[in-house]
Amino acid sequence: MVYIDSSALLKLLWQEPESDAVRDHVASEDLVIVSSLAELETHVQVTAAWLAGRYGKARRERFRAKLAEFRATDPFRFRPLPGSVFETALRQHVGAGRTHCRTLDRLHLAAMTELDVARLMTHDAVQAQAARALGFVVVIPGRGANPQD
Repeated sequence: MVYIDSSALLKLLWQEPESDAVRDHVASEDLVIVSSLAELETHVQVTAAWLAGRYGKARRERFRAKLAEFRATDPFRFRPLPGSVFETALRQHVGAGRTHCRTLDRLHLAAMTELDVARLMTHDAVQAQAARALGFVVVIPGRGANPQD
């Protein structure tokens, strides 16, 4: 079981250098957990790219439809988050010492705790460092020969 954040989830929607590696890694997993936070952040990024002129409305709708398709596709499991995720994030942040990450990244790590998932698939180096500091295993598909960076 692995928690996928939006940096990796987006690579399944649009083509980036690591997209094939992410697809291959997702296919090798029994369960890929998508939190409501990861789903929201992915929708926001898709809309932001459309508003910035990276693609047209029809393509944006295709990306949104593809994300919706994942709900009925193995190995994806979409999970809501409880309100306690904020308190968990705050505890993790206060206890983090010199290991810092952005608020949304901290919320992803708290979501992992709330959902009882110990592995993170990401392409965010700062978040990966914070995840390792919490004892999570980090998977970064497409980074060199060893995806466990």
